[in-house]
Amino acid sequence: MGEEKQTDIKQLKSPINKEIMNIAWPVLIELVLSSLFGMINMMMLGNIADHAYAAAAVSAVGVTNQPLFLGLAVVQALNIGGTALIARYFGAGKHDRMENVMKHVMIISMILSAPLALAAFVYSDQIMAFMGAQPDTVEVGRLYFRIICISYLFQSFNFSISGSLRGIGETQIPMGVNLQANFLNVIGNALLIYGLFGVPALGIQGAAISTVIANTVACFLLIRYLRSGKSKLNFSFAHPFHFSMKTMKSLAKIGLPSALEQLALRSGMILFIQIVSGLGTVVFAAHNIGMNILTLSFTLGQAFGIAASSLVGRALGAGDAKLAENYASRTGKIGSLCGAILGLAFFFGAEYIVSFYSSDPEIIRNAAIAIRVAAITQPFQSHQLIVAGSLRGAGDTIFPLISTFLGILIIRVAAATFFVQVLGLGILGAWLAVMLDQIIRWFLIAMRFRSGKWKKLKLA
Repeated sequence: MGEEKQTDIKQLKSPINKEIMNIAWPVLIELVLSSLFGMINMMMLGNIADHAYAAAAVSAVGVTNQPLFLGLAVVQALNIGGTALIARYFGAGKHDRMENVMKHVMIISMILSAPLALAAFVYSDQIMAFMGAQPDTVEVGRLYFRIICISYLFQSFNFSISGSLRGIGETQIPMGVNLQANFLNVIGNALLIYGLFGVPALGIQGAAISTVIANTVACFLLIRYLRSGKSKLNFSFAHPFHFSMKTMKSLAKIGLPSALEQLALRSGMILFIQIVSGLGTVVFAAHNIGMNILTLSFTLGQAFGIAASSLVGRALGAGDAKLAENYASRTGKIGSLCGAILGLAFFFGAEYIVSFYSSDPEIIRNAAIAIRVAAITQPFQSHQLIVAGSLRGAGDTIFPLISTFLGILIIRVAAATFFVQVLGLGILGAWLAVMLDQIIRWFLIAMRFRSGKWKKLKLA
């Protein structure tokens, strides 16, 4: 027993684990606190005195999030390519190429996001109706959606900078910037939603205005850091931009499958939401609260997935495939353990957590059902997100696409249709479909990793 304990302590203090935690902890803190701030924002809307307005406001946020996430998915896919390329160049010591990759990502992000934001602004009502929103939700959410479209432009630009910095391991900077922006967002929400200190009470529109201000401030802070010269990524707007077809091809090779993966993910989510929204405003509000709480659990997988992506990319760039595999395996184990612990907290504290969002007994009852089902999936979800991050760091973005397409667009939607509409299981059926999707994706991603084919891919 003594020898086993000593071995465990040595593993925890190993250089690999230290490298993983050095990158993962700032991302984890950033994502966890961002999720908590998002949860607080949802709580503020859910606790507006008018229960009917509050339910419609919470539903409106859920309905409008998915189309916006679909647009952000394209930008995120591009950033996955940029992060992987920059990590490879950093590991190979080719620091001179990193700035130009980042500028490609910045420019393409804005070219893609501007028309998407304009289309969402113009067709806000039609998009919300397509999502299955009830008339009261459309009425409450219309102006909110249009204001949020402005924020989308700044958010897209911020993603391109943060993704590049994470590729070289500078995760503390995005963490600090996002914490400041989210804190500002919460303060702004309190003032503008409720009308504190003489500020007009704007309800859900106040939440949208606060989000625009926060993302604008984050953009300013990230640009200021790049211009300071403190980053290992030697960036300056004064340096000439050199268009490179080779860089474009490399970004497309990695980013296109990721874009299709995100398209499958968001399309599946939209179809899934259409099914759940048919259960009524109160149940759909409970579902959105459940999804909002679930984002906290995603942060574990995302944080360790980002760490794995950066470290695997750097190790492969340095020509050390064995080290890359060790990074991926260790990161997966740490993240899965954390996911299991969080799952236990969700399962036994479901009603207590939901009570912060709403005092409506029906909303609390339905949301607690959703959270308990989600709690069971946590180890599978965390491990799947981390191993998928490792594959993306190696440039293997096709298999995550396949697993997402099968898991969400086919399994989740088909299972939700059967459980909700055929068996009449309500919100329980919807979340059983989520659990089935996560387990299938975990299995597929794990099999791909074990094959070892990801170690042999050439990016540039």
